[in-house]
Amino acid sequence: MPPNEKEYNGYLFDQLSILERLERVARNENAEAVLREIEFERRQIERKLYQKPPLISE
Repeated sequence: MPPNEKEYNGYLFDQLSILERLERVARNENAEAVLREIEFERRQIERKLYQKPPLISE
């Protein structure tokens, strides 16, 4: 686990970037099943990223 919330959020943004690259390829290949899975993963990551209250209370 990263030592702080800012670093953890950075990891989550990196994961979103990876999904964006995969989505670009999946759209070019018309891979609907892959696009559905990417959308599912994106929702999971965004739920962690934008949770209230934050992971660490100040």
